[in-house]
Amino acid sequence: MSTDTDTDVKDELARERLIDLAAEFYDQFADGSVPTMQIPTRTKSNIEYDDEKKVWVYGDRHSTRSANSVRGAQKLLKAVYTIEFLAEQLDQDRSSTLRELYYLSESWDEERAHFSDQDESNQLIEDLEIVSEVTREDFHMRPEESGATIIGPLHLREQTRRGEREIHCQRDVGEGGYQIPNNPDTIEFLEDDADFVLCVETGGMRDRLVENGFDEEYNAIVVHLKGQPARATRRITKRLHDELDLPVVVFCDGDPWSYRIFASVAYGSIKSAHLSEYLATPSAEYVGIQPEDIVEYDLPTDPLSDSDVSALESELDDPRFADDYWTEQIELQLEIGKKAEQQALAARGLDFVTETYLPERLDAMGVI
Repeated sequence: MSTDTDTDVKDELARERLIDLAAEFYDQFADGSVPTMQIPTRTKSNIEYDDEKKVWVYGDRHSTRSANSVRGAQKLLKAVYTIEFLAEQLDQDRSSTLRELYYLSESWDEERAHFSDQDESNQLIEDLEIVSEVTREDFHMRPEESGATIIGPLHLREQTRRGEREIHCQRDVGEGGYQIPNNPDTIEFLEDDADFVLCVETGGMRDRLVENGFDEEYNAIVVHLKGQPARATRRITKRLHDELDLPVVVFCDGDPWSYRIFASVAYGSIKSAHLSEYLATPSAEYVGIQPEDIVEYDLPTDPLSDSDVSALESELDDPRFADDYWTEQIELQLEIGKKAEQQALAARGLDFVTETYLPERLDAMGVI
């Protein structure tokens, strides 16, 4: 649980780290040195598996942001202005969105500090996370609402603007479930009757499971990933696993892009490799749709596109899929040349997924 005192301490630590970073630039100027900032190179080739932590992390290669060129100097100028804004935001106990930061830069008095697009401001926030070792949530930076939700036998306490409130994620919510807050570390888990966590890619399948009462019958906490999951979604999933000792399984479409959704839950992503210990759940398992399901159940399919084939071939060389299971499944999919959505299981009836497919798969995996 995060108390007001804990929050104050974290805010002060985040602010100190930002000020220290700005002070480093000042000290470099004072020493007559060209100001620089080193950032890990964010490419797949600079991702390596940490055997001890069991997640993917950045390797040793770095790129340097240096003021010895006009472009480099502008990047550092933007960093200084952003640090000043974030420090003031923390001091005033305010928050803002990533989108707002992009527009806010238009009001800065130095035109060369303005961001050219939101991708640039987003990347700078990631840079500051890495070098300061503070998450953007602790900077009070929010993404646009993801809308991801959970539903299941979980009783929790959350911090709101009007104080604390307790919520049961089945009895106290509608069919839409409990909306995951931007910073799930403000939640305290009070009690649960859950046996496992089921992360579901699509809203349609999530609604089918809830309508069929899957969460109640199997004591499952259903987490709607809403496509590529937001950081808050991955964080609460990790907390449910680590703190409640619940197995995590991921249920996605049967295509290469959905396999990467699973990988981001389990092992992290290149973009957020610096936060893998904070976001990733390495023991998470993939429950489907599998290429072998397409064959076994004769599911309705679409042909693989050229980009699908290229993505699958790339995944064969991706360290996140470097095991016998994924090699076998991906090679099978390339052989049959087909992909299928979760909702394709409805071809066998609306109840097939909750009465047959998931129970059989979860039983075979030892989850239920």
